[in-house]
Amino acid sequence: MTWLARLDLDYTLEADRSVARYLHQGPLRILQSLYPEGDAICHNVLVHPPSGLVGGDTLDMHVTVGPGAHGLVTTPGATRFYRSDAGLAKQQVHARVEADARLEWLPLEAIAYNGCDGLNRAIFELAPGAEMMTWDITALGLPAADLPFVQGTFRQHLEIPGVWLERGTLSASDAHLMNSPLGLAGQRCMATLVFAAGSAIAPERSERALSCARELLEASELRLTAGATSPHKQVIVLRVLSPVTEPAMQLLRQVWAAWRHEMWGMSGTVPRLWNL
Repeated sequence: MTWLARLDLDYTLEADRSVARYLHQGPLRILQSLYPEGDAICHNVLVHPPSGLVGGDTLDMHVTVGPGAHGLVTTPGATRFYRSDAGLAKQQVHARVEADARLEWLPLEAIAYNGCDGLNRAIFELAPGAEMMTWDITALGLPAADLPFVQGTFRQHLEIPGVWLERGTLSASDAHLMNSPLGLAGQRCMATLVFAAGSAIAPERSERALSCARELLEASELRLTAGATSPHKQVIVLRVLSPVTEPAMQLLRQVWAAWRHEMWGMSGTVPRLWNL
């Protein structure tokens, strides 16, 4: 049996309060809205009760953030792409962020199990004046459990239409990609943190964001396998390779908090779920 799950999530600003409403089809839910930072920012947890995908499963999420609203979405655990011979398993999100709105799309990692056939696709449309932060964390296999990723394929797609597009295919059988110094160099966790805007980011803001990220990188155990760049005037990116997920996640959280403070004048108030 395969699952088709769809979620439509809409944030609107009502009397200075960001309000989330959603409709769902299949096993995909948004939990109660939380306001640990006050009414302006709505925190939500996205839950997929089956917790994993096999061939033929699809998680399809559509998000809109109305003018002036601010939504933050995370998940309670990793998305697991399990081994399957039944075809492609897909997780996809398409978000639209309107003028003067902000979105923080911060799911926990996607795990590509040995023998999986998976696609993780994210598309973010940003109106002029909109800003967002998102990250993508991919763990290949479970090396700590001696369950390596030696068979299967995992595809990635991260796009801001007209601004930035990254696509990749990770094939476990591609030894050069998996182990070469020009590929993953034997690392099994890839992580990317993105700050993006619907208009050009002022050069001085971009430089401040890069500077604080690089300071944190220099103090990190991953400083030799991480870097921060601005590949486009509307995009700032942190990239990390690590042997397992935990150190990469720790670094992303540190830079996310620093960028929140530097770019938005906000504290790095973490979702309550992260402290469990």
